[in-house]
Amino acid sequence: MSATGRLYLVPSLLGVVPPERVLPARTIEVARGLRHYVVEHAKPARAFLKSLGPTLPLQAIEVAELPGDADAAGCSALLAPARAGEDVGLLSDAGCPGVADPGAMLVREAHRQSLEVAPLVGPSSVLLALMASGMNGQRFVFHGYLPVKAEARDEAIRRLEAESQRTGAAQIFIETPYRNIALIAALAARLRPATRLCVAADLTLPSQAIVSEPVEAWRRREAARYAKRPAIYVLQA
Repeated sequence: MSATGRLYLVPSLLGVVPPERVLPARTIEVARGLRHYVVEHAKPARAFLKSLGPTLPLQAIEVAELPGDADAAGCSALLAPARAGEDVGLLSDAGCPGVADPGAMLVREAHRQSLEVAPLVGPSSVLLALMASGMNGQRFVFHGYLPVKAEARDEAIRRLEAESQRTGAAQIFIETPYRNIALIAALAARLRPATRLCVAADLTLPSQAIVSEPVEAWRRREAARYAKRPAIYVLQA
């Protein structure tokens, strides 16, 4: 044991799938052995840890939720085990901590306290979608969620297309699964026919579906197939 512990950034799965199908052996090995976790939500975190077959009894693993409004003092308290020499894992509900998921504040505080931060390899839905899109992997921007209200959403879509035309950058965003149909309809209606749109749904799962083609072709597609499916969107003008 070192004088201080590490903060391991532990990627979670993107859906229900055997961990060994997605995660490298090293990630599984480290995640199985950790006694302390800071997580987005406790219930999915415990389900993920159970699927790994942890070396400790599940009830012996300390799981602390990271508040959405966590400040430096709160993060410092969550890092107490690391200061005492115990390794700590940071775990999001899905994907990589700190990438389109919470956790950056905890990582920042770990750096401030000179604790070692160790990212582990695992699935990032943002990068997987970009890889599979055929769009500009040298220059891209991730925008998170677009506005919910139709008028603001349509304006955001036009703005992203204009930004892509100006810079050549791929524009990446996400949506709550139950709003996929409305978003795809808005994208098909508001974007120019030649603009490319990729929808990457159910990434890493057996039902994975990735379609990347001009908006003109999307206007003929049935958007209902994406209902309630986690998806990442990439566009490039």
